[in-house]
Amino acid sequence: MSYAGDITPSQAWELLRDNPAAVLIDVRTEAEWRFVGVPDTSSIDRPTALIEWVDGTGSPNPRFAEQLSKALAGRDLEAPVVFLCRSGQRSANAATLATDLGIAPSYNVIDGFEGPLDDEGRRGVAGWRAEGLPWRQS
Repeated sequence: MSYAGDITPSQAWELLRDNPAAVLIDVRTEAEWRFVGVPDTSSIDRPTALIEWVDGTGSPNPRFAEQLSKALAGRDLEAPVVFLCRSGQRSANAATLATDLGIAPSYNVIDGFEGPLDDEGRRGVAGWRAEGLPWRQS
C-alpha cells in the first residue's frame, strides 16, 4: 500500500467533519452517482468532488489525474484527501495514484459507499450508506 491507509466510512466522516480542509473524492461512475446516490457533505459545508475512475463501460478515465488536480486546486497541501467508490477497490487505486502524484495524505474508504457483495450477491450490508452516514439521491 503506497497511500496513507484504509479507513472505515465512519472514520472518513469524522475526518471530514473534524478537519475543514479535508476533501472527499467519489470515484464511482456517473450512473452510480445518479442511480445509487452520493455522500451528502452539505451539513459540514463542503462539496464532494465527483471524478470517475472508470466510465460506465469500465474504460479508465484518461483525464483522472487532470480532473483530480483541478478539484484540489488551492487546497492546503497537508490536508487529507479521502477517496470513495462502491466497495473500496477503485478508490484504493485512486488513492495510490494520488499519492504517486504527491497528493498526500490520501486515504481509501474500505467498504466504499455500498460495501462488498453478500452471500446472495447483493450490496448494502456495509459501507457509507449502511453505516447511516449522510447521503442523497442525485
